[in-house]
Amino acid sequence: MKLFLREHLPLMLFFTVQMLLVPLLYWLTGEGRPFTVVLYGVLLSSVVLLLYLAYRYLSHRTMYQELSSEELSEKEFLSPPLGEAPLPEAIHERISHYERLYREQLHRHQSGTDQHLAFVNRWVHQMKTPLSVIQLTLDEIEEAPAEHIREELERIRKGLEMVLYTARLDRFEQDFAVEAVGLRAAVSQSVVENRKLFIRKGITPVFQIDDQISVYTDAKWFRFMLGQILTNAVNYSGSPGKKIQLTAEEAGKHIKLHIRDEGIGIAPEDINRVFHPYFTGERGRQYHESTGMGLYLVREIAQKLDHSAQLESTLGEGTTVTLTLRKAVNQDASPT
Repeated sequence: MKLFLREHLPLMLFFTVQMLLVPLLYWLTGEGRPFTVVLYGVLLSSVVLLLYLAYRYLSHRTMYQELSSEELSEKEFLSPPLGEAPLPEAIHERISHYERLYREQLHRHQSGTDQHLAFVNRWVHQMKTPLSVIQLTLDEIEEAPAEHIREELERIRKGLEMVLYTARLDRFEQDFAVEAVGLRAAVSQSVVENRKLFIRKGITPVFQIDDQISVYTDAKWFRFMLGQILTNAVNYSGSPGKKIQLTAEEAGKHIKLHIRDEGIGIAPEDINRVFHPYFTGERGRQYHESTGMGLYLVREIAQKLDHSAQLESTLGEGTTVTLTLRKAVNQDASPT
């Protein structure tokens, strides 16, 4: 009704001005007609206007209701009929036309995205095969250059893993399963997966996580998040001999997992930007391993898993990344 009144407000204002001009015209011409005749004419015209407005509203009521509705569901989006009057039918046909164009473009975009994702998955898996062959070949070589090649292979492997998980992020809902996961087991497995990096950099992990703590998460995506955090913590620890503290504390219905390094820290002006994609900062540019995507992926995945990720850092003293996870009700979950 509000939309109807707003649309016809100019008509009613013009009509009001016209009704005021008619008595004025009679008065200026000096005609001796009774004033009741003038009022009768105004009343008759007003009735005609009201009948027109009533017909207009009834014939266009569906259109006004649809246009005034603030809630849009999928069913409503399928271009519902707006009425049988010429104007609602014309609007309905035009909306239906744009809807068909939109759905065709959306279908093409989704098809292209699916093809791109399939290509990335296939390509990453194809690249893993020669990497495995090279790794097996290097295991038979004891010379010093072989160790450097192993380091580069590990960097390539992590890069391929990041590409794969980044490509899957848009289809996250189709590729995750939340379950109760033993926190210490998951963290330990992630450290084991990165043990070569820990050994090469001379960094020692220190666990302070109760074996009985379990959290609700997706084991695969959670280990990927931990891998990104641990890789950053090790790479930015600086000199050998440093430690990475992995501690867990209960906070009501949640568990806070703290991962603290003793590294170079992050400049205060960069702390609010470290979760942005491709941001490396001044410290990141000093270490060429940085891609600027690790912490961005961590926050994106954390939000999709109903976790949260925070970061605190002091320049020259170290950085702490905190993951807030939902505590599992039954603490007898199997380590995943």
